[in-house]
Amino acid sequence: MTSFFPGFALSLTLILAIGAQNAFVLRQGLRREHVFWVCLTCAACDALLIAAGVAGFGALSEALPWFETVMRYGGAAFLIWYGWLNARSAWRGGEMLDTGGVTTQSLRRAILTLLGLTFLNPHVYLDTVVLLGSISAQYPDRLAFGTGAVTASFCFFFTLGYGARLLAPLFAKPVSWQILDALIALTMWAIAAKLLFG
Repeated sequence: MTSFFPGFALSLTLILAIGAQNAFVLRQGLRREHVFWVCLTCAACDALLIAAGVAGFGALSEALPWFETVMRYGGAAFLIWYGWLNARSAWRGGEMLDTGGVTTQSLRRAILTLLGLTFLNPHVYLDTVVLLGSISAQYPDRLAFGTGAVTASFCFFFTLGYGARLLAPLFAKPVSWQILDALIALTMWAIAAKLLFG
C-alpha cells in the first residue's frame, strides 16, 4: 500500500487538469452519449501507457543505475513546472468549460475522436510514460505503484463520465477551476519535494 497510494494520488492529480480529453468525456457525460465506451477507452489507453512506463523505466533503471537519479531530478523539475502552470492558472482564473457545440455522433466517431485526443497529445506521454514511469522507480513495489495509477485512471474517467450532470453547475463557475488548479499545484509541489528531499 505504500506504493499503491502514491501511484493513485499522482495519477489522479495528473488526470485532473482540464484538457481536451477530459472536456470531451465531460461533454459526452452531459449528453449521455456512449458514456461507458468513452470512459473505458480513456482508462484503457491510460493503463497501456502507464504499464509501458512502469515496465520500461524499471528495466532501464536496473541496466543503467545512474538513470534513476537523472530521472528523479528531471521528474521533480517537471512537477515543479507543472505545478507552477496550475498555480498561475489558479491565480489568473477565468477558466470555464464550454459544454456546447457538440452534435450527436456515432460510437465509432466518438471513439476515433477520443483516440486522436489521447494519442496525438504529447502531454499524455510525458504524464504517463515518462513521469509516472520514472517516479515508479523510486518506490519499492513498482507494480503496486502502477496498479494504483491505473486504478485512479479508471475511477476518474468513470466518475467524470457518469457524474458529469452533477458536476456541470459547479464547473460552470470559474472559481471552481481556480480551486482545482490550486489543489493540483500543491500536490505536484509536494510530490516534487518528496523526490528531492525524501
